[in-house]
Amino acid sequence: MFDKFSGIEKRFDEVEKLLSDPDIIRDIKAYQNYSREHAELNKLVTAFRAYQSVETGLKESAGLLKDDDPEIKALAKDEIEELTAEKAKLEEELKILLVPKDPSDEKNVMIEIRAGTGGEEAALFVSDLFKMYSKYAENKKWKVEVMNHHATGVGGLKEIIVMVQGQGAYSRFKFESGTHRVQRVPVTETQGRIHTSAVTVAVLPEAEDVELKLDPNDIKVDVYRSTGPGGQSVNTTDSAVRLTHLPTGLVATCQDQKSQLKNKIKAMKVLRTRLLDAKIKEQTDQRAEERKEQVGTGDRSGRVRTYNFPQGRVTDHRIGLTLYKLESILQGEIDEIMDELTTDYQTRAIQNAESREKYDA
Repeated sequence: MFDKFSGIEKRFDEVEKLLSDPDIIRDIKAYQNYSREHAELNKLVTAFRAYQSVETGLKESAGLLKDDDPEIKALAKDEIEELTAEKAKLEEELKILLVPKDPSDEKNVMIEIRAGTGGEEAALFVSDLFKMYSKYAENKKWKVEVMNHHATGVGGLKEIIVMVQGQGAYSRFKFESGTHRVQRVPVTETQGRIHTSAVTVAVLPEAEDVELKLDPNDIKVDVYRSTGPGGQSVNTTDSAVRLTHLPTGLVATCQDQKSQLKNKIKAMKVLRTRLLDAKIKEQTDQRAEERKEQVGTGDRSGRVRTYNFPQGRVTDHRIGLTLYKLESILQGEIDEIMDELTTDYQTRAIQNAESREKYDA
């Protein structure tokens, strides 16, 4: 593993020189790109240099064990014990830092929440999850923009699509994809029986203009009047927009704005993001073995989490994590779950890398 760091240090020194180059400083985009690379490399180089310093300290302390003075020997033993623990800690940190970064991690994210089995109760839980994610984003000072939604008659949502804008948004939300199950007594239940309903969540990194080139001739545009619960017309103009990507058949709609142009812009964002997701999925399907080892990515149909209201319990089935703090979680306090999922993913990635190294050897 540590052989890689000589090349990383060399690249770090190169980037530092480039950042002081007048031509690079004048080129804003190039300077920003090199600055981001420098920040990432700096984490690796700083940790590696700390590791090298600890190794040097261990060698020096090992030499002191041969000293005739018993007091110096005792001090050396204590020093070796402390440095050995620090070395193990830094080794784990370096392994995590070497886990390949998801290129989408720093992007904005589009979250699609849809009611599954359970009728109106599922629609109400769509609303609950939307509020949970919105509160989490609000706590992070991220912007939440509703792209499209379909409300039901009693305060639920058949579906809602939102864009969360903020640095690192995708890295935090990406493990939310899958089926979220809710167990509770519905408001309409007269005998107090617990019902189980399901909601599906899809998390997609926002597509940037440079990633996808769309031919306007490939997009069919339909306009119609927006509708609300029960199918009643929300306004009297044809402001709702439906975009269909003819080569793939992917569809995006938006009716949240009174302006047809604004709806079209939002629908285009949704369409581009879905097309990018399809492109990424096609690429990851070609690496099926690696994909099986990843937590929470790829298979959106799998049950990922259960929210049990009678017990106040939330269980993430992928990592066996159970928390008895349902109310606070629904208020957006989901960092603990996200941190555990990220740690589990990193651990699996490290194990895979070590297995490949053993196989190659």
